[in-house]
Amino acid sequence: MKLSKFGINTICTHVGEIEDKQFKGAVSPIYVSTSYAFDDVDVKRYPRYFNTPNQEHLSKKIAALEHTESALIFGSGMAALSALFLTFLKSGDHLVVQNTLYGGASHFIREEFPKFGIEFTFTDGYEVADFETAIQPNTKLIHIETPSNPLLTITDIKGVAKLGKAHNILTSIDNTFASPINQNPIDFGIDIIMHSATKYLGGHSDILAGALAASDELIGQIWHVAKNFGGNLSDYTVWMLERSLKTLALRVKAQTKNANKIAKYLEKHPDVKAVYYPGLKSHPQYKLAKAQMHGFGAMMSFELQDGLEALQFQKHLQLIKSSMSLAGVESTVLSPYLTSHGLLTQEERDAIGISNQLIRFSVGIESKKDLVADINQAIKKTKTK
Repeated sequence: MKLSKFGINTICTHVGEIEDKQFKGAVSPIYVSTSYAFDDVDVKRYPRYFNTPNQEHLSKKIAALEHTESALIFGSGMAALSALFLTFLKSGDHLVVQNTLYGGASHFIREEFPKFGIEFTFTDGYEVADFETAIQPNTKLIHIETPSNPLLTITDIKGVAKLGKAHNILTSIDNTFASPINQNPIDFGIDIIMHSATKYLGGHSDILAGALAASDELIGQIWHVAKNFGGNLSDYTVWMLERSLKTLALRVKAQTKNANKIAKYLEKHPDVKAVYYPGLKSHPQYKLAKAQMHGFGAMMSFELQDGLEALQFQKHLQLIKSSMSLAGVESTVLSPYLTSHGLLTQEERDAIGISNQLIRFSVGIESKKDLVADINQAIKKTKTK
């Protein structure tokens, strides 16, 4: 059967699974070997070549989820992103990159690109015009992130993809916050999709992984570079990631439903100053998000009213955990200025609107009323301190 005939839950469950021909197990076997005999010289299996049985089959599932021809799995999201950048950018080339971006990616660009002689421009904003203004004659790649981390800004995917094609420039996107369940950028013309698979694809806060999805041609180019960097994922973790992906749609849909309800509740809360969530009609890009997303996602950020200290609030939470990561089945919060964007200077954070009061909220699958109760008791304790 063609993949296009499968529903999303069927793709999550069955595409890319390895058939256990001997014992007929329901779960794919794990191939932990680092040594494979080969009769066909065109197939040289080795973990660093991204083509062990588990790697190869899981890549098919990720490609199917993102509507692409191929995919590669990496040891982390940053391993995937660095392989992407260093495949298509060399000394003398130029990158246009969105200003509202995951802090680790921003730091990598600022720290490492000068060593390679790669030029870059962070946009002034996230409108298509901002990207067009930043294009130079030597621009080879435009990279976006939408929804963005941590302010949930929304960038016009189709508009950026069209801009790239008009200038013969490749386009890439960090699709981590949306996940393939809520957004498929390839359908809007983006060339390469990147994920920190540690987040929604993994979903259980127990693995570190990354992924790239694109056409056969582009993935082939990335493979030729990535195999030299050694950023592959161990097959045991690949197997765990396949396990996690089987429930991806179920998890993300439940988390998204929770987030929609909680965002609306927080928006009306007297002790909440601002809520950043694309599913709110008050969000500046609500209509754009609705047009390019299947769901608004389970990530949001908010700020408490002046006088309510963000770190004290987080310390008083009992059910919701303070955590560096996100997108697990459990709800978590953090302060971006100390974590995801801690490598940026105060001036750089101020320039993109990340205040010390900003709280990033990854909504899990718990009962909405329990999450709301935890937020309210933490606010009450923060007000009395």
